[in-house]
Amino acid sequence: MALGGYRRSSGFVSLSRQTFGDRVLYPASWVVPLFVAFSTLGAANGCCFTAGRIIYVAGREGHMLKVLSYISVRRLTPAPAIIFFGLIAMIYIIPGDINTLVNYFSFATWLFYGMTIIGLVVMRFTKKNQERPIKVPIFIPVLVILLSVFLVLAPIISKPAWEYLYCVLFILSGLIFYFLFVYCKFGWAQKISKPVTMYLQMLMEIVPPEKDLD
Repeated sequence: MALGGYRRSSGFVSLSRQTFGDRVLYPASWVVPLFVAFSTLGAANGCCFTAGRIIYVAGREGHMLKVLSYISVRRLTPAPAIIFFGLIAMIYIIPGDINTLVNYFSFATWLFYGMTIIGLVVMRFTKKNQERPIKVPIFIPVLVILLSVFLVLAPIISKPAWEYLYCVLFILSGLIFYFLFVYCKFGWAQKISKPVTMYLQMLMEIVPPEKDLD
């Protein structure tokens, strides 16, 4: 028997199938998906700004390919780094399943967050005299590490899936390019990377940052 939007069955009262927005905001329920879309666009915009600059700095500091630190002559933006980030994002959406994409992103993100904070804690003891513009109590990074461990291991323990293994293999595959083109700099690898870099410079109209030019 229906009673004012509720349904009674076997002594239990359950809400109808209408969404929260339809029930609470009706007839303004259309605001909810609109604001979700705005939030998604804002998050994507911020992610492009931050991730692109992180890749740019990694290339400039020698942690990734040097071409990723090059700047567009016309727009003065790290175009190669942003395009590289876009290519990585396209690879992530190949499965075509939003749940798989969320699992990929959350797993990889918190894995790197945890390793970053572990490095912070290690440097707290190994580089005690290092200048620190910002200093926080030690329990805060420890708490973040525990949270990262939980967010990385909990989905694997609760629902094991091959996607997590694929994500780890995808991350580890970056080590191959790092050792070949950045760390070891084998002669044959440089013979491949140099002409590719020159071609990308002409195609995208990019140049090294000013520090490299000096």
